[in-house]
Amino acid sequence: MFVLHLGRATFLLTEPVISAMTTGAATHVVTSQVKYLLGMKMPYISGPLGFFYIYAYIFENIKSIQLEALLLSVLSIVLLVLVKELNEKFKGKIKVVLPIDLVLIIATSVACYYADMEFNYGLEVVGHIPEGIPPPRPPPMDILPEVVTEAFGVALVGYVASLALAQGSARKFNYSVDDNQEFLAHGLSNVIPSFFFCIPSAAAMGRTALLYSTGAKTQVACLISCILVVVVIYAIGPMLYWLPMCVLASIIVVGLKGMLVQFRDLKKYWNVDKIDWSIWVSTYVFTVCFAANVGLLYGVICTILVLVFRFPRATTLNLKQIKEAECRFKPEADSESWQFVKIMSVNNPLVFLNAKKFHTDLLEIIQKESTGAQQFSEDTNKCEQNTLLSPLPNGNCRGEPSAHQHPSERCTLILDCSGLTFFDSTGLSVLTQICMDSKKRNIDVLLANCKASLIKAMKLSGKLESESPVFFESLSSAVGAVQFNRNFCKLNEHSEV
Repeated sequence: MFVLHLGRATFLLTEPVISAMTTGAATHVVTSQVKYLLGMKMPYISGPLGFFYIYAYIFENIKSIQLEALLLSVLSIVLLVLVKELNEKFKGKIKVVLPIDLVLIIATSVACYYADMEFNYGLEVVGHIPEGIPPPRPPPMDILPEVVTEAFGVALVGYVASLALAQGSARKFNYSVDDNQEFLAHGLSNVIPSFFFCIPSAAAMGRTALLYSTGAKTQVACLISCILVVVVIYAIGPMLYWLPMCVLASIIVVGLKGMLVQFRDLKKYWNVDKIDWSIWVSTYVFTVCFAANVGLLYGVICTILVLVFRFPRATTLNLKQIKEAECRFKPEADSESWQFVKIMSVNNPLVFLNAKKFHTDLLEIIQKESTGAQQFSEDTNKCEQNTLLSPLPNGNCRGEPSAHQHPSERCTLILDCSGLTFFDSTGLSVLTQICMDSKKRNIDVLLANCKASLIKAMKLSGKLESESPVFFESLSSAVGAVQFNRNFCKLNEHSEV
């Protein structure tokens, strides 16, 4: 994905989709730890609707719950939550944050060892942990066809979860995130460890929040964490043999608190946008019912569909008023002639999704605002099937006005193209056809604030006749050209008289 520069495609990973997917993934992780929290022996259950099958099995075998494991799990969760909340509340007053996770691991391991809880109470413990790192060897590529689909889902879900944390950190510390650089970082951090048979890695919300609480701001903190992990692998690992699995599960569940509290986002999405709220709920349901990659895919598809249906309905044009500050010359004392001049601002890119809406909005604004000008209204009614735009060549009063039209009362449209940030072939064809069709109807068009790419594309389209549309650097120069044109027409009229 980094090589293909697919970072730009991450705009489809909207905030509701990421929030719902990570919350659903956290729900799956919590569900996977329930058997350890309850001390139950449970077969491995996965696949579609596996979430519900797990809880159905638990309720069917509720009598097999181990009370000692349940009690230890409850005490561990209460202690973890309480101390973490106190650490967060008084982090500004205390210099050293109490590492309650580490303290709990040491305390329960020592207690389990001396009380021999594995044999006396039947508590499940972590067991033997191999020392050191295995020698590097290439992964078995022959199984790739069997796991490529799941591997893609794991990679994408891990990247999305990490990207969400990265964007949150960027907002917190006021810096920007390069999506392609994140692809490279996650690719290397998983390809290299694969030769040591490490599990896929991604950023963890619990660890990230813990680093925030300790005041960490650079990757030096991560380097220190890595050194400690290596020390654990080579020296402390065997000492964790007696760690109860219910305590480890409690630490994992409490560590996911940051993801689970994202349910609070529902209120925000409901107040801001009901569609985003619906996407959040449905993406979460798909994630829980199937898998995180399925929920993510569903969320992206919903985002695309919403974009496709909403974008063509967005307002493409709005009417601007002619201000004296935008004129190079003062408007005439009688401003009646300015009723034939309309300035419209293009608000969106012009692409195949909104090209038809662009024409419709333009026609509606013209018909609404031109009621004071009878001739302009007649020309508008003639063009109900065509967009009303035509060129005004370089400030000259060319073109033969109709017999009933005053030369200085030609209708003029000025399009402010500053909002037309990009276009496609369909949008360019529509704009070009507009210019060609309206030239015959004595309606002049001026294009202001055009991008160089738009000017070049229109000139090279090959669909325009000898006369090209007029391009101006700013609205003031376009309005000045209209004034100069009208004054020039009046001067010619007086000379003829």
